[in-house]
Amino acid sequence: MKQIADIIAQTLSLELSQVNNTIYLLDDGATIPFISRYRKELTGNLDEVKVAAISEQYDKLKELEKRRETILNTIREQEKLTPELENKIKNCFSSIELEDIYLPYKPRRRTKAQIAREKGLEGLAKIIMKQQVDDPEYSARRFLNDEVKTTDEAIEGAQHIIAEWISEHETARNIVRRSFEKAAVISAKVIKGKEEEGDNYRDYFEFSESLKRISSHRLLAIRRAEKEGILRVSISPEEASPLHHLERFFVKGSTASSDLVYQAMEDAYKRLIKPSIETEFAALSKEKADKDAINIFANNLRQLLLAPPLGQKRILAIDPGFRTGCKVVCLDEQGNLLHNETIYPHPPQSQTGLAMKKLSSLVEMFKIEAISIGNGTASRETEAFIQRIRFDRELKVFVISEAGASVYSASKLARDEFPEYDVTVRGAISIGRRLMDPLAELVKIEPKAIGVGQYQHDVDQNELKKSLDMVVESCVNHVGVNLNTASKHLLSYVSGLGPKVAESVTDYRKDNGVFKSREDIKKVPGLGDKTFTQCAGFLRIPDAVNPLDNSAVHPESYHIATAMARTLKKEVKDLIADKTLLGGLQPEQFVTGTIGIPTITDIIKELEKPGRDPRKQIKVFEFDQNIRKITDLKPGMVLPGIINNVTKFGAFVDIGIKENGLVHISELADKFVSDPTTEVSLQQQVFVRVLSIDHDRKRIALSMKNVKQ
Repeated sequence: MKQIADIIAQTLSLELSQVNNTIYLLDDGATIPFISRYRKELTGNLDEVKVAAISEQYDKLKELEKRRETILNTIREQEKLTPELENKIKNCFSSIELEDIYLPYKPRRRTKAQIAREKGLEGLAKIIMKQQVDDPEYSARRFLNDEVKTTDEAIEGAQHIIAEWISEHETARNIVRRSFEKAAVISAKVIKGKEEEGDNYRDYFEFSESLKRISSHRLLAIRRAEKEGILRVSISPEEASPLHHLERFFVKGSTASSDLVYQAMEDAYKRLIKPSIETEFAALSKEKADKDAINIFANNLRQLLLAPPLGQKRILAIDPGFRTGCKVVCLDEQGNLLHNETIYPHPPQSQTGLAMKKLSSLVEMFKIEAISIGNGTASRETEAFIQRIRFDRELKVFVISEAGASVYSASKLARDEFPEYDVTVRGAISIGRRLMDPLAELVKIEPKAIGVGQYQHDVDQNELKKSLDMVVESCVNHVGVNLNTASKHLLSYVSGLGPKVAESVTDYRKDNGVFKSREDIKKVPGLGDKTFTQCAGFLRIPDAVNPLDNSAVHPESYHIATAMARTLKKEVKDLIADKTLLGGLQPEQFVTGTIGIPTITDIIKELEKPGRDPRKQIKVFEFDQNIRKITDLKPGMVLPGIINNVTKFGAFVDIGIKENGLVHISELADKFVSDPTTEVSLQQQVFVRVLSIDHDRKRIALSMKNVKQ
């Protein structure tokens, strides 16, 4: 374990003690949010990103350890494991290097070299490999037999053996690997007859680019086209370079044997090494592209989950539509359904007057405080229709992203929640609840179904799920959860709980009423002390007797808050939100053997603003009322928009029409931008200038350069 910790510390440029303590906590079942929030003294104040990086490296090295044991056992069974080889394998911490060491011992199908060995030609191969014989044909005569009739056959078989030796030689593989690292080019060419079918990929029909420089979205597009049978793809450096370096290493002198070794070496490169290294680099480049795409997806998801909530208000939500009408639902402050019906304000029915009367009546009857409209078909028309109604009160109107709403409304979860209603009602409920609390509603949808990334179907699905689940867990614990109102799906992401315990919590709440304190949760079957320690700090009870139960102060630190109050001759409740009192505290006087300045500082900050929602305040947004369709656009127009997707090459902006516009990375700012996420974020409200409109391809080019935000 010490070796693993050393490697992680060196890789991540961290202190060994930070890594050792983090690994200890991870092995003890602690979650990343818990470690980063409540174990700062042990980790040296590592944030969530660094703790996650340690966890990722630790998992990889544990997998490598399993692979190492498999390799050792396999070689041991072959009775070829020498002490030197065992030591070499045990001290190898590179998966590529480990596989190179294992290659000569790897069980395989019968190769040309194996067949040649069975014919008794290994001795001849050794003679030729020494490159001291100037008449290899003479040497070959000694190896003729019933299976080897001629010297040419003998020499050819010996060359196959030499080619395999070279292909399995670590130095040979590293020579070729270095050539690929320095100069590999990825090339793509359309497969004849696939031009029309692959029209979307025409930019890659005759394509080549340095593998080191190709962007992740280009590589993923090429690989998708290859998978669909549109493109033929290869990765290769200039052939002369690796052959030259291999020759210098393997070919000695200028005998006839040397010529045969050169031929075998050339065969080893083209037939054995190059295809193997090409596969390796294809996998490595795909892995890197996957990581880039997943990171962008994860960043976008985080921004969407942490979108500003309106809070517990009475909502009228509308899932807009033309022919099928607009589904309307009324929700109470907890998101419970009070009423639903359908109105038809748009063509072909155009029952505008009746629809206005119905909505006015519903707003009055259910004391509606805000209106939420889905951003799908007929969204702009519905928003304009709502603006024309004179309600009996002032109402803010919000247009809400429907991303993933259809997935939720058709899910088992939605059917269980609303078994008597169809998908349209469920979808409208989701649109309303998203306005109240985007995080609480979006956790019910599989993260990748929310659709805030690119190529989510092309990247490694296990890595994608792992990354996105981690983002959801991080966001839920960052915000905190109301223990008495949270759904089991939201609770399942709380540190230490999981789906099974979360369900037990909601079942207990249903049978016994609300929790009056954090301690009460210990009564839930299956929730022990260890789970309580992990989850307690992230749970909130707004009306608890102890005000700390509605804060991020962990129960294990309540005594510190009590000591602070005692020092000031006050009760804990007197300290809450009183910056003057709290400012008089000296953090150093509360330091103990296990609790240091980081935790004490966190406690004071939390007492200043207990239970504060870290998300921003929600703002009403309006599109340009004169823009309804792509034909309304003209170059030079400056329009308001909302960023609804961020990619490696720029940001897509909703400007209130069916088609999204693209702000290319080069048009994001009045300076060079290498990463779009440094300039823009999901759901950000921006102003953009129209650069050009391609009506045939339905593409809109936008710019944020020299546009006042």
